[in-house]
This record gives sequence, structure tokens and C-alpha cells, in this order.
Amino acid sequence: MTNDAFVALALAVDGAVQASHFGKRDFRIGKRIFASLPEDGRAVLNFTPDRQAMLCELEPACFVPLPNAWGAKGWTSLFFADCPADVVASALAQAAEGVRKGTPKRR
Repeated sequence: MTNDAFVALALAVDGAVQASHFGKRDFRIGKRIFASLPEDGRAVLNFTPDRQAMLCELEPACFVPLPNAWGAKGWTSLFFADCPADVVASALAQAAEGVRKGTPKRR
């Protein structure tokens, strides 16, 4: 999967818009970010920690928690170059749904 294909899938999510966060492309529902594209071949998605754990276990070649406090809150790297398109589309939909539901803030 290419960056352009990832962007197309992200924008296909109902209500998604593209914006910018610290100079990097991001994808939002309203004002809440559900995904960002910090570098070629890697996106960062916003999951609950439980969803993150499940996806990392099911597809460890695609999903890796961020190695910091953000990772502990559910933010997850998605290495999409070799990840099946249906897995990427499902992950984007799940991240967007979490944002729509108002993923609880964690401290």
C-alpha cells in the first residue's frame, strides 16, 4: 500500500477531513484526530488501549504501540506498506469510531 492509497482510505471514512498537525497530515472527525501520516509507509492511529492490544496481537507486522506515554494511551503505529488493504480500512474505521464515541481521556 502506498501513502496515496492510505490517504484515500482515510478520506473514505464517513465524515473524515484532512488537516495538519505539527506540519504532518492528519485525518479528523470534527476536531478529533483519528489518524496521522508522519512519514512514508507509517501512520499513527488513535485506539483505546484494549483495541490497540488486540490489533497488535492479531497483526504484529502491521501494528506497534508508540514507544512512549502516547503509546500507553492507545496511539499505535500502522506500518501499512505490506499490510492488507482490508486490515488498514478496518483499522481506520475503528479509530474513527472511537473518536466519534469520544474516547475517554486518560492521564
